[in-house]
Amino acid sequence: MTTTTKTTALVTGANKGIGLETVRRLAGLGWTVWLGSRDAELGTKVADTLRHDGLDVRPVTLDVSSDDSVGSASATVEAAATGLDVLVNNAGITGRRVGPADTVPADFLPVFGVNLLGPVRVTQAFLPLLSASEHPRVVNVSSGMGSFGVTQDPSRFESTLVSLVYPSSKAALDMVTTMYAKALPDFRVNAADPGYTATDLNDHRGTQTVAEGAEASVRAATVPPDGPTGAFFGREGFLPW
Repeated sequence: MTTTTKTTALVTGANKGIGLETVRRLAGLGWTVWLGSRDAELGTKVADTLRHDGLDVRPVTLDVSSDDSVGSASATVEAAATGLDVLVNNAGITGRRVGPADTVPADFLPVFGVNLLGPVRVTQAFLPLLSASEHPRVVNVSSGMGSFGVTQDPSRFESTLVSLVYPSSKAALDMVTTMYAKALPDFRVNAADPGYTATDLNDHRGTQTVAEGAEASVRAATVPPDGPTGAFFGREGFLPW
């Protein structure tokens, strides 16, 4: 068991957008939050700003597509002796924006490398620290575009979008989430859909604010020990797979 009584979280891809807002919200609960960022300088700058506001935020360089980077980040967190209770796999990319007819196999590689293999790589590396927590939680930030139920619902904006790569990467992440939930019964492992949020991923065309987009991740990160696992959180409730 971890010896610290203060909840500690790590958020990947957290130097801007939904990841940064998730860090801010969790740190606002009195948590220690590691701000994972591929860009070390930017991550440190953002963490310094949040610490200036009285939040316990610590930068850690973390490129989810690199074994060496993730291993180094794990060693950094372990050496700090903060423990780790919550992992939020937030980092994600959209990839090349082309229609299905113009999509080629090579388009899948970088997107799946970040959106699917990234969470697997980070979760695997941090499992020992998480396993020492009294209440370990993993949140995989997915998308309504990865949900068969959502994309078949004509009332949802996601049903109007047609793409091969990004939706399939998130659908695969959803399945990985449910499998981790089964394999790790002492954990709470859930997916979160931010909704159509105005971020760099969509050139800020989204209809939700970043604060609204972070809501599902925060809800999944704060589930109680007897709360749901293997579930898909939306901002206002559970979503269909």
